[in-house]
Amino acid sequence: MKEIQFHFKSIAMRWFFKVYLIIAFAVISVAVILALLFVNLIFSSVQSQATDYAQAFDNLSTSNTENFYDNAILLSDDFEYKNKIEVQVLDKSGQIIISTTGFKPSDVVKDEYDLAKGEVEGFWVERLENSGGENIMAGTQVIYDSKGEAIGAYRWVTSLKASYGKINITIVLIVVISLAVLGLCALSGLFFIRAMIARLRKMGNITRKIAGGDFKVRIEDENNDEIGELCENINNMAIELQNAETLKNDFISSVSHELRTPLTAIRGWGETAKMSLGTDEDLVARGLDVVLSEAERLSGLVEDLLDFSRMQSGRMIVNNVQPIDVSHLLCSVADMYVELAVKQGIELSYTPPVQSSVVMADADRLKQVFINVIDNAVKYTEKGGLVLVTQTGEEGCVRIVVKDTGVGIPAEDVEHVKEKFFKSNKTVRGSGIGLAVADEIIKQHQGLLFVESTEGVGTTVTIVLPLYEEPEEEKIEEAVEAVEDEQTEQKPQETPQQGEN
Repeated sequence: MKEIQFHFKSIAMRWFFKVYLIIAFAVISVAVILALLFVNLIFSSVQSQATDYAQAFDNLSTSNTENFYDNAILLSDDFEYKNKIEVQVLDKSGQIIISTTGFKPSDVVKDEYDLAKGEVEGFWVERLENSGGENIMAGTQVIYDSKGEAIGAYRWVTSLKASYGKINITIVLIVVISLAVLGLCALSGLFFIRAMIARLRKMGNITRKIAGGDFKVRIEDENNDEIGELCENINNMAIELQNAETLKNDFISSVSHELRTPLTAIRGWGETAKMSLGTDEDLVARGLDVVLSEAERLSGLVEDLLDFSRMQSGRMIVNNVQPIDVSHLLCSVADMYVELAVKQGIELSYTPPVQSSVVMADADRLKQVFINVIDNAVKYTEKGGLVLVTQTGEEGCVRIVVKDTGVGIPAEDVEHVKEKFFKSNKTVRGSGIGLAVADEIIKQHQGLLFVESTEGVGTTVTIVLPLYEEPEEEKIEEAVEAVEDEQTEQKPQETPQQGEN
């Protein structure tokens, strides 16, 4: 398997910039927030505990200036948390006068004392380094007398060495977890991309073969996902292309045969007629009849191809749509094939209905459909057979049925007979596109075309077209004209006056 190529337009780079960087930003953000929350929690806990330990010195608020020092000494001596924090007592000038350690610290705390006095609650806390370079947390609480005047303060001090140790361990743990998450995301993403790229490359190789004309290749992908669905669609496309290629080859073979036969006849009879000029006029006339007949056949074949081209490009439209009587059109087409049917020993029967059926249609296009359907019935019916053409009016539509007793169509081919290029019986003349064109024309007339067939029994083609409904205004005008005509007929004629003698 090829390695992933990390060029800028590759899927891997797009994943890195559009997915992985976002994940990395989110993981780092969460890690920073967690670290800050933990640091804040540690320092808040240290401050809370230190404040609780030093609450005994709140009793100095009941002292006055005279006994303030004595009470501070007493509280310092009795302080039970000496092993946890150090408490220092400050006078009103901010100088340390006593400490629970028994030693007077050398730290200068006047600034902290002034900051505490500036706070509403008289309390100030901060993290700093003492004179020995140790990280500590110090909180200063101002003590007021009954008159609200500051008489001093007490300051607690606690080491942050253990707290920073916990913080460092926790931050290292957060960093390790974050790196593990990012590494896992990177590995899983790269494995996923590698697998996906391998599948895409496989698809690319197969599609290149299909583009080269090898329609038998298939993509084997058992994954039931979007790419698997795409592979299935490509396989279906290959099948369709293979079928289309087969139909195209059959069509070219059929059309070549259809073109070669009349061209051979035209050429042969043309040479014969040329050699017979002036010697055998009957033979010349016969040859010219054959040439004209085959030329007409070629013209019909070319017209079929043009209709197919129009249908493929969506340019097949019906023009000159107007109300026409289907009976007259169907009768004229049936009359065209009566003589041909007699020559082939076939009976073609059509009895026009008593009531006319008017539809909105392009007469030329509809005639083309009738010619195609009746021509197929005559072609595929053997000697002694019957072609029956019927027309019946139904509610809102007219039904034209062309039924023959010909060779029929195999059951597996019936559903394909309206497809382009399809020919069930390749031994009979025809391009295989006439019925597809006829079906398209009927659809453009808002109608339906059905084909039913049984092999060895015959085929029935049914065409259903909507009837033309005359607008109400025209009906009213016709009714008025009918009444006027009736009144004119009933009016007595005036007798001419006799002239004078």
